[in-house]
Amino acid sequence: MVTSPFSLSPFGQARSTVTGNPLDPTELNQMHGFWRAANYLAVGMIYLRDNPLLREPLQPEQIKHRLLGHWGSSPGISFLYTHLNRIIRKFDQDMLYMVGPGHGAPGFLGPCYLEGSYSRFFAECSEDEAGMKCFFKQFSFPGGIGSHCTPETPGSIHEGGELGYCLSHAYGAAFDNPNLIVVGLAGDGESETGPLATSWHSNKFINPIRDGAVLPVLHLNGYKINNPSVLSRISHEELKALFEGYGYTPYFVEGSDPESMHKAMAATLDHCVSEIHQIQQEARSTGIAVRPRWPMVVMRTPKGWTGPDYVDGHKVEGFWRSHQVPMGGMHENPAHLQQLEAWLRSYKPEELFDEQGTLKPEFKAIAPVGDKRLGSTPYANGGLLRRGLKMPDFRQYGIDVDQPGTIEAPNTAPLGVFLRDVMANNMTNFRLFGPDENSSNKLHAVYEVSKKFWIAEYLEEDQDGGELSPDGRVMEMLSEHTLEGWLEAYLLTGRHGFFATYESFAHVITSMVNQHAKWLDICRHLNWRADISSLNILMTSTVWRQDHNGFTHQDPGFLDVILNKSPDVVRIYLPPDVNSLLSVADHCLQSKNYINIIVCDKQAHLQYQDMSSAIRNCTKGVDIWEWASNDAGTEPDVVMAAAGDIPTKEALAATAMLRQFFPNLRIRFVSVIDLLKLQPESEHPHGLSDRDFDSLFTTDKPIIFNFHAYPWLIHRLTYRRTNHGNLHVRGYKEKGNINTPMDLAIQNQIDRFSLAIDVIDRLPQLRVAGAHIKEMLKDMQIDCTNYAYEHGIDMPEIVNWRWPL
Repeated sequence: MVTSPFSLSPFGQARSTVTGNPLDPTELNQMHGFWRAANYLAVGMIYLRDNPLLREPLQPEQIKHRLLGHWGSSPGISFLYTHLNRIIRKFDQDMLYMVGPGHGAPGFLGPCYLEGSYSRFFAECSEDEAGMKCFFKQFSFPGGIGSHCTPETPGSIHEGGELGYCLSHAYGAAFDNPNLIVVGLAGDGESETGPLATSWHSNKFINPIRDGAVLPVLHLNGYKINNPSVLSRISHEELKALFEGYGYTPYFVEGSDPESMHKAMAATLDHCVSEIHQIQQEARSTGIAVRPRWPMVVMRTPKGWTGPDYVDGHKVEGFWRSHQVPMGGMHENPAHLQQLEAWLRSYKPEELFDEQGTLKPEFKAIAPVGDKRLGSTPYANGGLLRRGLKMPDFRQYGIDVDQPGTIEAPNTAPLGVFLRDVMANNMTNFRLFGPDENSSNKLHAVYEVSKKFWIAEYLEEDQDGGELSPDGRVMEMLSEHTLEGWLEAYLLTGRHGFFATYESFAHVITSMVNQHAKWLDICRHLNWRADISSLNILMTSTVWRQDHNGFTHQDPGFLDVILNKSPDVVRIYLPPDVNSLLSVADHCLQSKNYINIIVCDKQAHLQYQDMSSAIRNCTKGVDIWEWASNDAGTEPDVVMAAAGDIPTKEALAATAMLRQFFPNLRIRFVSVIDLLKLQPESEHPHGLSDRDFDSLFTTDKPIIFNFHAYPWLIHRLTYRRTNHGNLHVRGYKEKGNINTPMDLAIQNQIDRFSLAIDVIDRLPQLRVAGAHIKEMLKDMQIDCTNYAYEHGIDMPEIVNWRWPL
């Protein structure tokens, strides 16, 4: 029986799949010195506020009072950074380093500072003793930087504040960047998340001809915060089989002995990069794109590598206690202070830094120079690479509307044609993302110029409507997490994209969009971060047309969540028809630094505005529809407002009935497309002034607002407005199941009958005079419900309703 050289222990001499030693003694010494310096800086960031080079014995007052940060993963992160420096220089390779292990920023920041990139962007953190002191103090310190790779970290497009997105971001960055290798370091704790587990399949969406490559590195350091990690406790054979099953060729580098680990990692990375280049050369020379087995690395090292072995008799290095701060109480515990000083001096800073506190040239020589440095690569500041889209004229894709509310058309189908030509004009920097739903969402016209990307196996029947191609630029995978990660990184590296998904399942990516919003918000305050294209999300297959799917598919609450984000980065649009949707989409695709949420259903809906009217409505964001109003030149008795396609239709139908039953009733109809117009201008850049809001909605008349989503959101946006006390909002109230569209509307009181009754109840002059009409409206509701339950469809007069000419 052959005994495997691999074990679950991270300690000992290096054990590796690839053997050999490409390092000469000088290069080995340089690399080890650079890594020692990086580890020294990582410890200094966590603990020190003064005496950065230990030019005098360490004193309690030189230690931070609040010790924050994460040591455990940092040595492994900086170890890989050190080796990537060598690879960049050896192969003249464009490279981007994606750090997944959460709060492991010290392991990235240290090498970034040593190579000179950090000082390039933050002059106060200069490459000398004073700059190092500043560099140490700012880490996890008020007014400074966070303990993960925040937007302030040069070379990063992946914050890691939430685990799970390292690899999806890595692959998104590699799309359409043929000269780039993205190294994605996935933590073993992170690997237990659903998004990370799914994103391993991203290797099946790389075209080796036109795309770059991703080299995943699984960092097994054995523990999470205080638990073992699952992947670190399965056998070598099982781990190898797992990644072979994902379609990779895994290479193992395991151990703790620095010299042998440097040799093993250098040999392994040389092999992996050469293998990547060979795959790409073969595909590019033959012009044939097939799915290869891309390499990946499993790097097993001790958690808290090179740190204290024991503290107070408890195991630290190679155990969960090294995860954050290995020891505290520096101001009260002299033994801990002494142990910290011994730890810092173990890296021999006097050998690494000169009298000025600058890394000595022989160690800095292993780092690349200029934009090849990992901290200075323009791929990590994608706005520098961004080229604007070549846009077709969206006006040419609209439909003719001679009379408002008299014809029907699917709202998103013309958008699909528009996106088709956006794609055709931008075949190297635009992609469409959607979870197996682009045809369902009526965007299938894009397949005329670019198919769905597919490089896995084909079956004969795929030729019959499969719309698959290894050259496809439509990215479909039934994982919203993975798609969102791809798109975010695609944008962050300077490109453009569009995401379409079912409204109810946008919640799957709520936390991802949340992280992206935070990233954008911080970038607004960093003058060296160049503008990137906006994140554009179309939410369709909406709540009011999910009657066939039932209760599970009825949830418009993504809007509530997104409005918690900074008003400087969030925009929400609810275009009610084709022409307004096209206008909104054109605007969003050309915008920068925003998260644009567009809500519009895919089914056939009434059309209300010709193109010029739609553009005017979208430009203003909120507008009086004169053709639906009869209050011109006078005070209205009531304001009927709507946001969303179905709510607009029902509000119009209610308006028509009220005008028929009460000819003298003056009704103002207000269409809201830009939802954030409802907020005061002091709260959102798009917000209406109080004067304009009061002019539109009056200061004392009832407002019946029919809203697409949960009704309390409108109250949240308008609670400071003068007439908020007279604002009555109808929206989705968690009522529904398998209903017809009208039955669903009635259950949630957004239907025309409920709205008309609401007006009667709110107007003193109608409370008595309108009693008979009110009872008739209730009877009509009952008739609609009974008809639906008997026939399974809505009454013809409901389905075929049109605005009366």
